[in-house]
Amino acid sequence: MSVMYIVLPIALILAAIFVGAFIWAVRHGQMDDLQTPAARMLLDDDNPKPRPATHSQSPTKKNTDETASHDEPKDTEQAK
Repeated sequence: MSVMYIVLPIALILAAIFVGAFIWAVRHGQMDDLQTPAARMLLDDDNPKPRPATHSQSPTKKNTDETASHDEPKDTEQAK
């Protein structure tokens, strides 16, 4: 029975906090539009993802090293 003296006030405080949070959310417009967020996933994206490349249009590897040249040999020993 002595547990009730601890649990009951804690439960009432928690309930008051949740009721207060709900009232704050309603007053600040958090509950105004419940339909748009659910339908937002059905709308088109502004930036659609590129289509995957087919076998005839497969991307090739590009040399990203700007200092390398195709005319210069890569191994200095072969150049001697």
